[in-house]
Amino acid sequence: MPGFSRLLFLGTCAAVILLAAPSPAQAQSNGEGTIYSRFGMGSLLEFSSSQSDAMGGGGYALRSLNYNPDANPALWSDQVFTRLSGSAAYRSTSVEDGQGDSGRLSSGSVQALQFNFPLYERSLGVGISFQPYSRSNYSRTKSGSADIPISGERSEVPFETEFSGSGGLHRLRGGLGYRINDMLSVGATADLLFGTLERRRRTTWAAPQLRNTVVSDGVQLSGLTSTLGGHLALADVFAEDDAFSIGASVTLPANLSGEQYRTLDEDLARDTLSTERGDVTLPWKGRLGLSYQPNARWTVVLDGAFEPWSTFSSDFSTGASETVPSRFPAGGPGTLADRWRLSTGAEVVPAGDDQLAGYFAQAAYRFGGYAERMYVRPDQETTLYEFALTAGISLPTSLSGTRIDLNTTAGTRGTTTNSLVRDRFFGVSLHVNFGERWFQRRKLR
Repeated sequence: MPGFSRLLFLGTCAAVILLAAPSPAQAQSNGEGTIYSRFGMGSLLEFSSSQSDAMGGGGYALRSLNYNPDANPALWSDQVFTRLSGSAAYRSTSVEDGQGDSGRLSSGSVQALQFNFPLYERSLGVGISFQPYSRSNYSRTKSGSADIPISGERSEVPFETEFSGSGGLHRLRGGLGYRINDMLSVGATADLLFGTLERRRRTTWAAPQLRNTVVSDGVQLSGLTSTLGGHLALADVFAEDDAFSIGASVTLPANLSGEQYRTLDEDLARDTLSTERGDVTLPWKGRLGLSYQPNARWTVVLDGAFEPWSTFSSDFSTGASETVPSRFPAGGPGTLADRWRLSTGAEVVPAGDDQLAGYFAQAAYRFGGYAERMYVRPDQETTLYEFALTAGISLPTSLSGTRIDLNTTAGTRGTTTNSLVRDRFFGVSLHVNFGERWFQRRKLR
């Protein structure tokens, strides 16, 4: 049976990946689907666990035997089971501006793949994860006409220009969590960031005598950083048998090196016009969370995060011409602002610790929400915010330590003032969390 359960989980993960990953023809629709992903490093994505995802997205102090939150490596010290987790999400975003124009983009993507196991049960744990760090995904079309000579005569030729973006950075993380004593745990990771961000301008002419062109500006980046975490667990704080936790983690600044390029696509031929080496520096990120469990049924969390993106720096050139790439990031570092995020949520398990209760009484019901000051400011003046509500249900299975989670989120970002746009988004996600005792010798009887 253990071998069968592993095979079942791996098969489920493969199905999740195949369902979430778009075909090559759909690759430009993969991600968040917002025009704000044109700026900075794209839309910033962070997934800690499916439990915290449904509780506002924080969970920096959230202890659990069924999950291993990725945002704070100190929590990996609690591990008893070897855990494999796979997550896939679908999101639909509708956009409107101040002139009444609107549009919609739907997309699917893999949220995260995680693997955790204990070296020493409830003492020293290992964590490995792969997930998106940022995603650029937008598309906007502009129509017009130009006075162009054709066959010796000048005429007004209509054209259509599509501005779009794709790609993003990914993060590969590995690290350890260690429990010093019953109260204090610490953890550390090494994080590799890598990926490509690309912006395209596709011009299509109504006259067959004119060639359609695609100009692409892209940047390939990679670099290392590290995350340090700590967790303090207290018992019998406000009532008998309750549990109160404080968790914090800091991701150090990351220096990414890479190459910026401009290419010209014309009649299926792609020519590289120029390349340039450069570096960018991403800011540090601080996280602080509180978790309280008054009893076995209820868990409440409150979390906050801060990133000083106003300290972002880039030494890529800022000038642009027909052969020189446009500046990176789009609009320059002045379009970036300090980011903060506040979230809260709760989980209720009606059965508590009762293993003989009914199926739906043993399920976990979660809800939460968050408010975020966005790190992009396209007009360098207007501060943008994002607000959302989250919810989810966690279903137990017949496989020991395995749960199937279904989460949903709905919210809004941006504003229609000052020639900006407002996004309204709705998303659902599927999470498979497999847990089993591996790498342990059977005791002789």
